[in-house]
Amino acid sequence: MISGYQRRSSVPVDVRGVIVGSDAPIVVQSMTNTATADVDATAAQVTELASAGSELVRITVNTREAASAVPEIVGRLRDRGFNTPVIGDFHYNGHLLLEEYPGCAEALAKYRINPGNVGTGDHRDENYTAIIRKAVEYGKPVRIGANWGSVDQVLLSRLMEENAGAEEPASSSAVIREALMRSVLRSAQLAEEVGLEHDRIVVSCKVSNVQELIAVNRELASRCDYPIHLGLTEAGMGERGIIGSTAGMAVLLQEGIGDTIRVSLTPEPDGDRTREVLVARQILQSMGLRLFTPQVTACPGCGRTTSTFFQNMAARVESYLRERMPEWGDRYPGVEEMEVAVMGCVVNGPGESRHADIGISLPGTAEDPRAPVFINGGLFTTLEGDRIVEDFILILEEYVERKYR
Repeated sequence: MISGYQRRSSVPVDVRGVIVGSDAPIVVQSMTNTATADVDATAAQVTELASAGSELVRITVNTREAASAVPEIVGRLRDRGFNTPVIGDFHYNGHLLLEEYPGCAEALAKYRINPGNVGTGDHRDENYTAIIRKAVEYGKPVRIGANWGSVDQVLLSRLMEENAGAEEPASSSAVIREALMRSVLRSAQLAEEVGLEHDRIVVSCKVSNVQELIAVNRELASRCDYPIHLGLTEAGMGERGIIGSTAGMAVLLQEGIGDTIRVSLTPEPDGDRTREVLVARQILQSMGLRLFTPQVTACPGCGRTTSTFFQNMAARVESYLRERMPEWGDRYPGVEEMEVAVMGCVVNGPGESRHADIGISLPGTAEDPRAPVFINGGLFTTLEGDRIVEDFILILEEYVERKYR
């Protein structure tokens, strides 16, 4: 665990066996981008996300066809051996869909509501409480999630007017943050008044700016003990989305804020949706907050390294560990804590390899074409020839079986 880390106190919320909040591990979640009415595509993507390690998977429920498809999607997931909770994301018409499709209301593990998108005027509270009553009826927890792209405009306008008349007006971004928090907390209070239990509520305030994400969630955490879902909404594509999400969430997680996270990446064209899951898991693993798979230490390479061979071996070892973890995780408790080193030359290679549980120091350019393998700090053997990668993987497999059985 990271030095000085202390988790913020929150109530535990049970999402069909996955605990969010309190002292439970920080939960990784994701969301499909298929048309939910397409049962085949959505069930396949939910399975892919769950296989990649998503512990909660959210799907859009926006039409009658989508609501009708939910029980079949959840059923297929169960038939494939996954008990991953499926969450319904509702905007605008959730009160109607949950009433008209009780099979959908029952099959979902949790409902997500945006208080800015449940109606306007007199219909706002009416529509919102209709959803909450369904959550109470079916025993479902709810995430109340405000988004600065769809904040409650009536509330925001009132706060803007009040701010304009203040002696020392706050910035517009500060007013928006306040609107997000008030919207969420007022909605949570209303949900409890309707009958939803305190430990059935998760909250979130989503923004697309790193500093705003940090500011709003620090303040939200100071005002309530509900579990908080973290995420940089509309994070963006590729490096921008990964770096922005990591920069914002890492600060909050270090401060003990955040009980469940999502990295909302825009996929590359024909890209793999599971990337957002892998990034979220790596954030937690890199910070020492959770361990999912053995860590591989590998140098960046330089003019001393035989780059192609070194890079290929590091990639193969990383891939091998990911492929083996589903079986290893069941058979070998603690294997996720293993540290593996794949180093590229004599400068730092032997030292890093000795620090790892098991490591190999590959020969760099003009070095002796032999690769010492270290186990638990001592020299175990030296590999050479054309089968260095295969032989190291065999040693790795034998080490795991010997140490973690």
